[in-house]
Amino acid sequence: MPNLIDALTAETKKNAVVDDCLALIDAEVAAKSGLMGFAIKAGYKTIQGIKPGFVRGVVVDLLPEFANALDPLYQEAKTKGRTATDLFNSNPSRVAEALLTITDEKARRSKSGLVKGTYDKLRGTAQRNVEAAVPRLGPLVDKHAS
Repeated sequence: MPNLIDALTAETKKNAVVDDCLALIDAEVAAKSGLMGFAIKAGYKTIQGIKPGFVRGVVVDLLPEFANALDPLYQEAKTKGRTATDLFNSNPSRVAEALLTITDEKARRSKSGLVKGTYDKLRGTAQRNVEAAVPRLGPLVDKHAS
């Protein structure tokens, strides 16, 4: 059974995977509402305006690590004869934790106290936001891993 890292980072697919990841992020940001949604939308727009291509660069850099973190769940789905969509949607907390272990480690290793402090303050919200993205993430994985 192929692993998710090879499937999502193959040179023939990588650009399409990154494009779909960016579309997922855009859709998740657009779907946010309320005061927190306003803050997320404003921050996202600011980042895109100040440093065009920044989000794409982050996705490209993190894609192999995220694929590696999700691979055990993907393999579990395949072993059980399920799609990633089905398994992910029934386990959003597991999916979120798998992905957030990557950003947790990056924040932990950061030499910037500002980065660490900001990340720590947003970590609880990040869990909820990643869980909310799971219904869009499963189909993305199924599309590109097949």
